[in-house]
Amino acid sequence: MQEREHEAPFVPYSDYPPPRPLAGTESPGGSESYRDERASYPPAGVSPNNSSALLDARGEPESDWVKGSSGHSKGMGTLARVLLGLSALVVVAAAVVLPVYFVVIKPHHKHSSSSASSSGTSTGGTTSTSTPGGGTGPNVVGAVTTGGDGSTVTTSTGETFVYSNKFAGYWVDDPADPFNDGASPNSWTPPLNTSWDFAKNRINGVNLGGWFVLEPFIVPDLFQAYPSAKDEWDLTTLMAADGTLQTKMENHYATFITEQDIAQIAGAGLNWVRLPIPFWAISTWTDVGVAPDGSTVSEPFLPSVAWKYIVRMLGWARKYGIRVNLDLHTIPGSQNGLNHSGKFGQINFLNGFMGVANAQRALDYVRALTEFITQPEYQNVVPMFGIMNEAKLTVIGRPQLTSYYIQAHDMIRGITGLGAGNGAYISLHDGFDGLSNWADFLQGSDRIILDSHPYFAFNGQPNTDPVDTGTDPSSAGGVWPKKACTGWAASFVKSRSAFGITLAGEWSTSINDCGLYLRGVNGTTTYGGNCADWQDASQWSAETKAGILQVALASMDAFQDWFFWTWKIGNTTSGIVESPLWSYQLGMQGGWMPIDPRTASGKCAAVGVDVAPFAGPYSAYQTGGSGAGTIVASSLSSFGQFPPATISNLPSGAMGFLPTYTATAGIQTLSYVMPAVSVTPTATPTVSVGSGWVDASDTASFVTAVAGCTYTDAWSALSLPAPTALCTGAA
Repeated sequence: MQEREHEAPFVPYSDYPPPRPLAGTESPGGSESYRDERASYPPAGVSPNNSSALLDARGEPESDWVKGSSGHSKGMGTLARVLLGLSALVVVAAAVVLPVYFVVIKPHHKHSSSSASSSGTSTGGTTSTSTPGGGTGPNVVGAVTTGGDGSTVTTSTGETFVYSNKFAGYWVDDPADPFNDGASPNSWTPPLNTSWDFAKNRINGVNLGGWFVLEPFIVPDLFQAYPSAKDEWDLTTLMAADGTLQTKMENHYATFITEQDIAQIAGAGLNWVRLPIPFWAISTWTDVGVAPDGSTVSEPFLPSVAWKYIVRMLGWARKYGIRVNLDLHTIPGSQNGLNHSGKFGQINFLNGFMGVANAQRALDYVRALTEFITQPEYQNVVPMFGIMNEAKLTVIGRPQLTSYYIQAHDMIRGITGLGAGNGAYISLHDGFDGLSNWADFLQGSDRIILDSHPYFAFNGQPNTDPVDTGTDPSSAGGVWPKKACTGWAASFVKSRSAFGITLAGEWSTSINDCGLYLRGVNGTTTYGGNCADWQDASQWSAETKAGILQVALASMDAFQDWFFWTWKIGNTTSGIVESPLWSYQLGMQGGWMPIDPRTASGKCAAVGVDVAPFAGPYSAYQTGGSGAGTIVASSLSSFGQFPPATISNLPSGAMGFLPTYTATAGIQTLSYVMPAVSVTPTATPTVSVGSGWVDASDTASFVTAVAGCTYTDAWSALSLPAPTALCTGAA
């Protein structure tokens, strides 16, 4: 019997502990998706999956352990220096070691006894003399295993930097206890080894967009090198043609976001990241059907390579106490036809005659990810799983999408078990259909979250109202701060009552759609002014920056729980960021994003929009309590069938001829593997790193093509002839 998660009243920003003033850092007192608007198979037993060996067998995973730098200090030469050192040691031991013991190590001992701490310190950190696995024998003494502001961090690649965190956050990195979940990014966020309370704790998060799922406006230099590429499908095709695919993509994965970025996110007062990942981090198919010219269509994405960088990132998140909302951003066939789905153009997920087959593949990817993140080594780090980004409900259809969500929910909970503490919360995007239309959705489901992506930039309006109206917080930003509050605050509060946990999974401070490639390569903007004014932040006035800051604060206050899109925008070939309103990092550096997100508290009330926050509590089933997992009969009777009874955009009578795949392929297990580094490992822990597959009873095969059947290109099926007969395979 699972212990019921404690329910606490919803706590608005105003009830946070007040932020401490930081010297020199005082701040001056859409319905449609953004980012672009474009427009025979193997024989039985052979899968078209194209995945690396590390994802296949369940053998010994590759390990990559990197020890921190030595924590020994040099001896003192005089009595005075000895006394000074002893007095400093007493102060540091009292200030650092005791809090770390009671907050970091002691809670972890509920699960493990392999970690211990000495009173030695070095550059603000504490050292470990533990023996790997709790056995006998020497360990490397003096490795710095935890520290706060001013401590020296050794990265997983062997570099060092000084950790800056003015909010009492601390990192934890013990080579002998690599899955220690005791870190916290700040004083108001519980450490990873403490359950997150969605009614009490506020999500202040940021997306890591453009890292594993490429978008032209986030990584413009990659696309500028290939002017004809409009999406990752095109880009990887062109890279493969000139022989640079592996080199360029690995370089991007290795350098676009680094460990220091995650440390900076913690130091920025943030506590979550949303991590968009593609299905090709797991595998691609080398045969997704036949093109009109008779050639076999192969998915061009670099298969499997991103996974090791994703695993390393999860380790970084653990180290700095950052929780991860893992978001499956791409779906076979495309769920929205946008460039960040992998291929711009058609929607072939649950739409058209290859829609069901693509959904079958998608469920396999959801399953593999669920098996991995539900392992005890990762469950605290990944408490939320977005199973599909921005599915376009108006094309796919609400009944069809609901059928898929029920199927995915039941599959996931079959792996994790039901109730609080059993697997991640399941995040569902609102499909651009508005929060109010999701009231009472799937009552009785086990821990689902509604994710909305509100943007000013894509409302289709010219948006020329000025934002540079002064530097006084009461007037800066013009009409825009109030628009944020009136447009979003009440709807999010109502959704928390009518649906349950609701958050803004993406938003930005961009009040217009200016930015290189923001509307896609060769896209057209709707802004009524000169976009050049918004593409070089070095030219912005103090009034402009002050105005954007107030827009940010109003948006944060309106949403309460949010993930800004995105942490970082890469430079163009001109050497500057040409979509600066979309970079949280650049905004903090430039003064138009807050140094402390808690300063957003009360902003809506200050502009005359005083919306009472959700008072709670959530219904018991919504947080894994009583009734969780028992979906109401009315939902099951209407939408419980999968595949759904009908599919949109099919010719009359074609439902009986839909191509499907067969579950006869091998299971793909995600392994613990990280990129190789030049630093020689100095300690190898004997703790388990997990098999990658938490549910040993889950033995069903993955899907593959039916032997003897010919399929139409699964990414372009809408423009190709529909089948006129059902293929059942070789006789």
